[in-house]
Amino acid sequence: MRVLFFAHLQDVTGCASRELSLGTPVSVEQLWARLLADYPGLAGHRANVRLARNWDYANAETLFTDGDEVALIPPVSGG
Repeated sequence: MRVLFFAHLQDVTGCASRELSLGTPVSVEQLWARLLADYPGLAGHRANVRLARNWDYANAETLFTDGDEVALIPPVSGG
C-alpha cells in the first residue's frame, strides 16, 4: 500500500509517502499500530488525524490491503 503523509505529518515522519506491505488485510487499529511502530512521533497526532482509503474516509470497520492508497489527513483550518 502507498501511505501518504500531509502537512506537518511529513515533518513528523520525515517523508511525504512510503510503500508499506502488510500481506493480509488489516483493520484501522492494526494499521495504526504499524504506523506508530515505524513513526512513534505520530502518537501525539493520532487523535486528530483521519485515515482515508482510496479517497474515502475510513471508519472503524474499514480494512486496508496492500493495493490501497492510504492518506493520513490532519485537521484543516481555514480563514
